[in-house]
Amino acid sequence: MRASLIQIAVDPDESVKDRRARAAALVVAQSGSDLVVLPELWPVGAFAYTAFEAEAEPLEGPTHQVMAKAAAEAGVWLHAGSFVERTDDGTLFNTSLVFSPEGERAAFYRKIHRFGFDQGEAVMMGAGEELVTVALPDTTLGLATCYDLRFPEQFRGLVDAGAETLVVAAGWPERRRSHWTLLAQARAVENQAYVLAVGTAGTHADVPQAGHSIVVDPWGEVLAEAGADEEILTVELDAEKVRTTREQFPALKGRRLGLASPL
Repeated sequence: MRASLIQIAVDPDESVKDRRARAAALVVAQSGSDLVVLPELWPVGAFAYTAFEAEAEPLEGPTHQVMAKAAAEAGVWLHAGSFVERTDDGTLFNTSLVFSPEGERAAFYRKIHRFGFDQGEAVMMGAGEELVTVALPDTTLGLATCYDLRFPEQFRGLVDAGAETLVVAAGWPERRRSHWTLLAQARAVENQAYVLAVGTAGTHADVPQAGHSIVVDPWGEVLAEAGADEEILTVELDAEKVRTTREQFPALKGRRLGLASPL
């Protein structure tokens, strides 16, 4: 399976409409891939909190429409990253979209763990409540977004639901880049799964982005890593490697479930 990670740059001088069109063109250009992945909140910028209300869209709004068309034109499975969704009751969510090669929406995922503690996303957005997986012909994706990467229990749940490839769309800050790489490798090793973690380049609301999108195999080996600028990573993944790794080193079978919690 060939996967392409589009580490798109978010430039505050580029309009959301223009960036949608540019992102769509980048997706279409990856027509030789099986799976294409975009990062978190690339239409507006993950740290551009003051723009969230103004740029929020319904689930099937402009970003959905443009990305569905791009997936169909490219003939790829497309994880279209995330955007600011506004539901009918006015709640905002950090929502990811996945489309089939026919341009049909296969899934959407609302970010469970919101970043910001007592400000920003944590207080402006609702929290998702469902783990989401997507069955592709060669693998099953488990979906996560940025800050989710710090919560291993979510990834265990995705693996229990059948995930073999963990996709993390992010807008990760440069000042914590070492955590980004460490956590991506940890989630791969502990779950014996591929991790495709794609971030943004550029600067969001004066917060420099880490970039350095990364692909990690089930043994924790880094197969590809981007730099800090806009870049596209394309890698070949062996779907059988997840299964053989879990057979040869069956660590997941050693889990002891149902132990009393200290809480």
